[in-house]
Amino acid sequence: MTGLSLPSLSLHRLRRPARRLARSVRATVLIEMAFSIPLLVLLGFGGLEIANLTLVNTRISQIGLNTADNASRIAAGSNLAQPQIRESDVNEVFTGVEKQSGGLDFKSRGRIILSSLEQNKEGGQWIHWQRCYGNMKVASAFGPEGKGITGTDFKGMGPKDHEVTAVSGTAVMFVEVVYQYKPLLYGKWLGPKTIRSAAAFNIREPRDLTKIYPSTGVTASTCTT
Repeated sequence: MTGLSLPSLSLHRLRRPARRLARSVRATVLIEMAFSIPLLVLLGFGGLEIANLTLVNTRISQIGLNTADNASRIAAGSNLAQPQIRESDVNEVFTGVEKQSGGLDFKSRGRIILSSLEQNKEGGQWIHWQRCYGNMKVASAFGPEGKGITGTDFKGMGPKDHEVTAVSGTAVMFVEVVYQYKPLLYGKWLGPKTIRSAAAFNIREPRDLTKIYPSTGVTASTCTT
């Protein structure tokens, strides 16, 4: 006869199943974690990818807006009655693009197209000149330099039925930005992702619209280079 009472004996007998049950629950939790952690990691990195894509989209949009705004301010405040726009002025605008796009490797993976939209002699819309920055080989979605020089068939630049137009004696600085997004982790899942943005600003003050004047020692940022 042992020294254990009946209640103590019953409690002693229950401890072993309880320990086995506790070990079984811990094992179940470990198995569930083994299955769920990879999924949570994928979801977490997926959220990071989407957040990064959203951020890059915003930055590209801001680059387009700032470029159009800066181009519209060229020669603003000049004492000349009809200030000229020079190749060096355009290149300074593109220097701003380079600074603003830090970390995006924009020059290698992007292209910015700056167009001067004006009226031709017949009252139609005309892409008087274009300048480009970036090594991505892509043309303007609305036409090359010189489009609309005669006639009125060319309606302007921008989405169909919502084209931006210029009035007589002034010009619109129209900017198109194209950028090849490089995914952080999900390159195969996202596939090739090209970000496009456009912006337009009317020039702030009257300027000489004859042409872009050359600058000594400055290479023009033409769209053929």
